[in-house]
Amino acid sequence: MLSSGDPVEQPAPAVRPEVWETYGPADLSAVPVFAGGFINFGYWKAVDLGQPLSQGDRIRSEQDLYRHVLDAVAPGGGRAVEVGCGLGLGCALALEEYGPAAVTGVDIHPQQLQRARAANSPLLDAQPHRLSFALGAAEALPLGDAEFDCLYSVEAAQHFPDLAAFAREAARVLRPGGRVAVTSFFTVEGTTEPAERLAGLLDSYASGLDIARPVSRLAEALAEAGFADVRVASIGPQVWPGWDLWLARLWAPGTWPRNFLAAWEQRILDYYLVTASRP
Repeated sequence: MLSSGDPVEQPAPAVRPEVWETYGPADLSAVPVFAGGFINFGYWKAVDLGQPLSQGDRIRSEQDLYRHVLDAVAPGGGRAVEVGCGLGLGCALALEEYGPAAVTGVDIHPQQLQRARAANSPLLDAQPHRLSFALGAAEALPLGDAEFDCLYSVEAAQHFPDLAAFAREAARVLRPGGRVAVTSFFTVEGTTEPAERLAGLLDSYASGLDIARPVSRLAEALAEAGFADVRVASIGPQVWPGWDLWLARLWAPGTWPRNFLAAWEQRILDYYLVTASRP
């Protein structure tokens, strides 16, 4: 058994070239559509989509996606870990609004972690025992056994090469009674040739950055890893229309980013929240 405490020393994880470029030199967090630096499509339920969208609306949508996930794992008072933490702004939101004892952000990309530490330097200085960041892959978390009360991941699982290994690691690092919540986009169950169709619509699938898999693959992986009460919920209606309206400010109809909405409307792709409990 590994003991809790500081991150476990492991070799630097291998990073797929598409992920390395997008989240390193290209710095997706600096792209204007990701205003606020959260790097997610947003949960737009509380935003009036009938009015012109502001940058404040966009940031609210990104924060609300985190809130929707954090509501599902209820980290208050316990220790939380975010897998694929990016710039760590979701870790900070969790600390400020949900009151966990501590949050650890794990990311596979060293440049992302450098940015996370810079973006959160005041919080790291003020509360060093409540916030930390660690370099590691979702399939080999640099964390101790049974160290955490909840594990969450926001719009990162579409990049994970091995969902079964991720599920096993989630089970390992969670204590009995711990909760896991993952939100991301997956292919719709029963869709014919989803990988080929998505590659024809979206550059992120054509390049291999995003991996086309049905959401059942994650649900089954969690169940096989020993999780109970595995639940899958579509939140596409709260994601795709608002995301497309925001994209319309910068991208013309027919350009590839606008095809996320088309993929949803054609029932190829959807956005899901997957939750489970560790017995």
